[in-house]
Amino acid sequence: MSAAGNKPRVAVLISGSGSNLQSLIDAAHAPNYPAEIALVLSNVATAYGIERANKAGIPVKVISHNDFADRSSFEAALAASLAEFKIEYVCLAGFMRILTADFVRLWAGRMLNIHPSLLPAFKGRNVHAQALAAGVTISGCTVHLVTPELDDGPIIVQAAVPVLPDDDEAHLAKRILAEEHRIYPQALAWLASGRINVADDDKTAQARARLGSLINPPV
Repeated sequence: MSAAGNKPRVAVLISGSGSNLQSLIDAAHAPNYPAEIALVLSNVATAYGIERANKAGIPVKVISHNDFADRSSFEAALAASLAEFKIEYVCLAGFMRILTADFVRLWAGRMLNIHPSLLPAFKGRNVHAQALAAGVTISGCTVHLVTPELDDGPIIVQAAVPVLPDDDEAHLAKRILAEEHRIYPQALAWLASGRINVADDDKTAQARARLGSLINPPV
């Protein structure tokens, strides 16, 4: 990657192939891109996205949720790694774990997610099957700020994709994925350059304090 200077440091959280990770890596190679991909964090040791990160010379941390007794201790380990690498923004890119409200609030206004529908339509999994079953003529993808509610939060950017008469899940998913690769780097650029700002509320401040005590317990 090119020299980052004082660019904000971004972690990308993955569980699988990492095609959206690759789109972020490719975008961040540009000298004028306003963020550095400084860490790839996976909860699956065999995720292909790890190879993508290694090829790009990006540090990788594998933290398996199976190694922890509960979600709180797993997320404390995630938070500790993000702190270790001085991460300022987080991008979820196929990270197949539901995060607790406290962890999400720790990153309020600084965590993005990409979802393969035009939210608020078709939340959760099996999104393309949902769209086809509903008979919609347009689907697409959404980048949004993450909030404690599943596939919710302020929408940053969306891209529409027509649903063709002969579409199946695979063909629709392929065309939507191409748009995901286009809009995710754009949304991160807007966030990292300060064009998007969400103020903390009381619950966010309380969550930061709670999770911070897990990372740095009192002596």
